[in-house]
Amino acid sequence: MVDTSQIREHATVVGSDGGHVGTVDHVAKGEIKLTKSDADAGGLHHYIPLDFVSAVEGDQVRLDRSAEEVKKEWSTSGAA
Repeated sequence: MVDTSQIREHATVVGSDGGHVGTVDHVAKGEIKLTKSDADAGGLHHYIPLDFVSAVEGDQVRLDRSAEEVKKEWSTSGAA
């Protein structure tokens, strides 16, 4: 089990393939909110379930699926 309390603001989020997904804005309600200023964000905040996290290594959050898969599944509206 990954200790998601180790996820830091401004950490880089990468897919299992090493592809860039985004940058952490903050963690709340079981999700990682990504910054909207990241190059891949298109000016929107995106949300990723904490269930996707496979490892937290310093300032990098590694996910259990490829960057492309994550981008197909991420949401632009957080949990209520």
